[in-house]
Amino acid sequence: MDLRGRGALVTGGSGDLGTAICRALAEAGCDVAVGYVGNRDGAVKTGRAVEGLGRRACMVQLDQSDPTVIDRAVGSAAQDIGRLDVLVNNAAWNIGIPFPELDKLTTEIWDRVFNTNVRGPFQLARAAATHMRKQGGGRIVNIASVAGLRPSGSSIAYASSKAALVHLTRCLAVALAPDITVNCVAPGLIEGTRMAQRLPPAVVEGARQSVVLRRTSDMGDIARQVVTFCQADSVTGQVLVVDGGMHFH
Repeated sequence: MDLRGRGALVTGGSGDLGTAICRALAEAGCDVAVGYVGNRDGAVKTGRAVEGLGRRACMVQLDQSDPTVIDRAVGSAAQDIGRLDVLVNNAAWNIGIPFPELDKLTTEIWDRVFNTNVRGPFQLARAAATHMRKQGGGRIVNIASVAGLRPSGSSIAYASSKAALVHLTRCLAVALAPDITVNCVAPGLIEGTRMAQRLPPAVVEGARQSVVLRRTSDMGDIARQVVTFCQADSVTGQVLVVDGGMHFH
């Protein structure tokens, strides 16, 4: 799909990876609706970056853990940028709870993780598909995690939610074919983000040493892969890991 003149909604667009994805889509020719929960200043900054690349931008406040606001937010994004051809489900929520500490993983935490990381992307995809079909098709890209492919990550709930998102990708690829493709990028640790900067240096170094390239996931690589999935016409239901080669080690 030629992305020039298309409209994209990127959830979590105010964050580091979200900003990189918004910029990459704008460079490919998309107008971008920047989704955010509370960081409006970050969303405005991302929007200005999109506009600096010659594309239109708008900000859409969206707490995807609330099922009552999703249809309205998607409709607002489509209206503000004129159309909706691309959805990137980038927003997620996590919390650090070591796997053995099962008692600390309450049902309230579990529900918040799954409501945000699985139900939210499902509802967003369903809502976006209605608008995409008006243009004859579209592209959905989900941002999962290597934690969804192996027992790792910030908590059992987070890892399980990302595993569910991976399979949701495949199921939606069947449900929305042939007009809409659905693919997934599964990053490892992304250095340079605010989240990574909160980690102890030893943890980051350990992540580097656990992969064959001795360097972790690059935001630019992830953002470019999102664009590649959007441009592809015969790729759907796929999961591409961007982690520096952890699975080969």
